[in-house]
Amino acid sequence: MQIPDDEDKSGQALKEQRFQMLADIAEELRGDVVFPTCFDVAVRLRQALADEDAPLDRIIALISADPLIPVRLLRVANSAAYNPSGQLVRDLKSAVTRLGLKTVRNVALATAMKQLLRSRDMAEFKELADTLWKHSLEAASAAHVIAAKLTRLNPDEAMLAGLIHDLGAFYMLYRATQYSELRARPGTVRYLVAQWHESIGVTLVEALKVPPEIVEAIRDHDQPRPVPDEPRTLADVVFVSNLLAGGGVEWLLQEGDEHVAPALPPDSPYLALAEEIEAHAQQMRETFE
Repeated sequence: MQIPDDEDKSGQALKEQRFQMLADIAEELRGDVVFPTCFDVAVRLRQALADEDAPLDRIIALISADPLIPVRLLRVANSAAYNPSGQLVRDLKSAVTRLGLKTVRNVALATAMKQLLRSRDMAEFKELADTLWKHSLEAASAAHVIAAKLTRLNPDEAMLAGLIHDLGAFYMLYRATQYSELRARPGTVRYLVAQWHESIGVTLVEALKVPPEIVEAIRDHDQPRPVPDEPRTLADVVFVSNLLAGGGVEWLLQEGDEHVAPALPPDSPYLALAEEIEAHAQQMRETFE
């Protein structure tokens, strides 16, 4: 049973579970973290990985659309076992090259299976999780195109940063399902995610051993600031990409909510890339059709 939104933020039991969730998150981030992102992605990926004849480019395309699995592959690729020289890789293609197909399959399949086992807990928030996934794909596509066209940054690294910029939101949705008072109050969950996903997301990617350049790029990505005339850093690319994918926490909004993202002028060089960004995003979405 869902509780009306006007009752969402009251009640001692609810208050206790909000604080308990944040405390549990802090404790869990000390260990190995696996959580669902998009159920459909996990299903397709598990099917592809189970097929030993599946081509590598399809596997990479599927992995590229999941906000968690590329991060876990980077973590393995940058571990002492695979990186004795200490040279960090910061994009999925480089991680796959370093690990080899067998290890990529093993890591991705193990993660996808754990995600599937935990996805049933996400039923209450499936629509929101799907919307968040689409937002993440659009931001990833925007980051790739912007980096390729307007900077000298690595487009694949930019795409990964765009894909995982809201990873904390996926994680908070999953954690919220563990508490009965929160499951019954989706409005409160949306509020908590809006307030905390950014800071928890940074802590999460640090715990997952994401390279520091990407951690810094996603830090404060929802905080209002002037839109750069031209992107100079990976953080600039992520910030603008997030705006082009809807801006701020637009994926959290319900009908009647108000949210005003920084406006892009009609002659913005970013808007001129809209068709190319949409084509890239469509190509990513078609992987699952």
